[in-house]
Amino acid sequence: MDTEQARFNMIEQQIRPWEVLDPAVLSLLSLVKREDFVPTAYRGLAFMDTEIPLPQGQVMLSPKLEARLLQELAVHKHETVLMIGANAIYLAALLSHKAQRVTVLDCNADIIELAKKHMSRAGLVNVKFQEMPSSELPKGLPADAPFDVILLTG
Repeated sequence: MDTEQARFNMIEQQIRPWEVLDPAVLSLLSLVKREDFVPTAYRGLAFMDTEIPLPQGQVMLSPKLEARLLQELAVHKHETVLMIGANAIYLAALLSHKAQRVTVLDCNADIIELAKKHMSRAGLVNVKFQEMPSSELPKGLPADAPFDVILLTG
């Protein structure tokens, strides 16, 4: 498979038609390689318009949804982001390029470990993951507050 052609097709045929037209977002989608954040067994699906399976019945969001969320959030480099739900591994990586700091909370240790592995491999150091029981997720992390952007993905 020609990954660059597949990436181009994903952007032009899936993401742009979903009215993701911000040049900075489209450029970032070309720069941050989605396939690097997909579980190895599913790398062949990285550019498809589908959710990708994750441990314990969770799924990674589709590329067009991740791109649309990124565009709508309009995060700036000086802002901090709280993301609840680590299943959006690629979206967290994209946000790390746009924000000063990204904090991700999830109740699923397996998904947090998977996300940490992908972030470490990509050299992204401004993303922090924390496991938190689902009953505690709505409380967030008051010690790390305030957050400029809060995103609930899971």
